[in-house]
Amino acid sequence: MKTLSSFCCLLLCSALAHAARFEGPEGKPYVYKTSGGVERKMEIYFPPNHDPAKTKVPGLILFHGGGWQGGELSQFRYACAYFASRGLVCATAEYQMLGKSGIEKLGKRESRKRVCVTDAKSAIRWFKQNAAQLGIDSSRVITGGGSAGGHISALATMNPGLNDPADPKDIDPKVVAYLWFNPAFEVNDINDSEIDILTHLKVELPPAIVFFGDKDSWKVGWDVAYKKWKTLGTKSIDLQIAPGQGHSFFNKDPWRTVTLIAADEFLVKQGLLAGKTTLTAPASGEKLVVE
Repeated sequence: MKTLSSFCCLLLCSALAHAARFEGPEGKPYVYKTSGGVERKMEIYFPPNHDPAKTKVPGLILFHGGGWQGGELSQFRYACAYFASRGLVCATAEYQMLGKSGIEKLGKRESRKRVCVTDAKSAIRWFKQNAAQLGIDSSRVITGGGSAGGHISALATMNPGLNDPADPKDIDPKVVAYLWFNPAFEVNDINDSEIDILTHLKVELPPAIVFFGDKDSWKVGWDVAYKKWKTLGTKSIDLQIAPGQGHSFFNKDPWRTVTLIAADEFLVKQGLLAGKTTLTAPASGEKLVVE
């Protein structure tokens, strides 16, 4: 990787041009593994004038939603471009999703979500393994995602199992913070402990900001997990609610801007970003309610 300045400038210009669209600019593509016979890719976004030989900054890797059987990298392109403009090296990664034939091969108590978690662990490990090339401080990696992506980012960092044998065993997928956009935790996940968030909860949780609409039917599963965290004594969760909003409310403005501003302020508080957001709060006045 020689210089990233020109590429970063193109990304930022493209981000401005796409500001009103759901899809942000595409990042620089990398293949992080092959699973199910298919190359799995992530797109990476770099800060302006970022020189990996001279600077090591925190990294952020986000996973798209889609019910563990769909979804696209486009969901977090805008967010990645924005946080890169603020100084992070950002990535959004795809992952394996089982089709009908793959599901039929699973054991009676095995969920199709397993392969998603395994690939998310591989993506985080690849991100850390290539920290020097990318200009990342591997001890300050943040993860998260939306809906199913929020779920797999949680299990990838909390469950010690579901590892790809090809992954480097000396690289820990644990992270220093989470950005969770209506993470999809299901009560029925208890049927497969490997992908059940309740099985892997511990009091020590890195700082996490969580966004939910109060009309989101998926909030039921979150509420169960959140109650258990509070029972354990966990105090590191910043839960913010969007009044009157349902699932995936964060995907479009004005709520996209509102949640990104809140996530930015959260990362500043954690010492992972500096300065103030460059986004402007919507004139329509939408606000998140802190619980």
